[in-house]
Amino acid sequence: GLVHVVNTGLDDLGAQRLVAKHVIDAEMRYDGGSNPRDDIAPNVYEIGAPLAAWLHYHHEMAYVSRSTQVIAFLAQRTLPIPTDGSASRGATFVSDSIAVTDAILQTDLGRKLRDLGVCYHRNLTDRDAFEDRVEYGVYNHWQKSFGTDEPAEAELRAVAQGLKIEWGADRQLFTRYYCDAFEYDPRLGRNVLYSSLADHGMWFDTWPLVQHLPYAERPLHMTFGDGTEISDAERRQWLDLYGTFGTPINWRPGDVAVICNYRFAHGRPGITLADGEERVLGVVLGDQYDRVGVRQDAW
Repeated sequence: GLVHVVNTGLDDLGAQRLVAKHVIDAEMRYDGGSNPRDDIAPNVYEIGAPLAAWLHYHHEMAYVSRSTQVIAFLAQRTLPIPTDGSASRGATFVSDSIAVTDAILQTDLGRKLRDLGVCYHRNLTDRDAFEDRVEYGVYNHWQKSFGTDEPAEAELRAVAQGLKIEWGADRQLFTRYYCDAFEYDPRLGRNVLYSSLADHGMWFDTWPLVQHLPYAERPLHMTFGDGTEISDAERRQWLDLYGTFGTPINWRPGDVAVICNYRFAHGRPGITLADGEERVLGVVLGDQYDRVGVRQDAW
C-alpha cells in the first residue's frame, strides 16, 4: 500500500510527478465540495496547510462522497534527518489503517463509529465579505471550495457531492456530510477505518488566524452520525490508536512516496523552520472513486 522511491536525483516537481505516475493510473482534479489546493507545478498541488499547523492523521477527501484511492507526495526541499534514526522535523507520518481498524473495533468507540457513522460539518465563508479585510477565522471560502462565484451553482455542486446545505448570514454556506466511518476496500475485500479527527475543530488548535476561535465558531466540526458530540476521552483514544500504528517517512530531496488512501492515513506535527531552511512538498492525487461506505459482509 505504499511505495517510497529514493535516490532519484530529481529536484523538479514535474519530473518527480512522472515517477509517481508509474503507480497512479489516472490523476484527478478537485471537484466542488472538497478543499482545493493551489497548483505549484502542472498537476502538482501545494500541501494546503500552514507549516505551523498540526495535521492529524487522515484519509484524503473522506468528507465528501467522491474520494481518491491514491495520494502521492513529492519532496523538493526537505529538512535535515537526525543521525540517530529518529523522525525529522519535516517527516510525514503514515498510520496502518488495517491495524487501527482491528484495534478500534475492539473498543466501545469503534462500535459507536460502526453503528452511528459520522457527520462532517463545514462552515464556508463568503469571499466577498472579506474584501479589504484580514481573513481572521477563514479556512475556505465557498467560491474556492466549489469553483464558482454563483450561489446556485455552488448548491448544485454541493448536492452532487452528497452534501446537505444551508445558507447563513453574510452568505456563509454550511454543509453537512453524513457517511459511514468505515469504507469498503475492494482490493482487500474488507471494511477499513476511513474517518479521523482531522476534520474536527481541534484541527485548528495550532492554525494561524483560526486557533483563537472557540470550537463552536471554527470552520470545521465533526460529530457522530446521530449528531452527538465526540467526547474528549473518545477523541484521545482515537488519536492514540492512529499514533500507535504510525511510522515516519523521513524525506530527502527528490523522494517520491505514493500511498494507498484506503490502506494508510497520513499526517504530520507542526513544523517550525530555522533560518535558511525550506520544506516544499508537492501533492499528486489519482484514481478518484465514488464512496460506497461499508459492506455488512466484509467486517
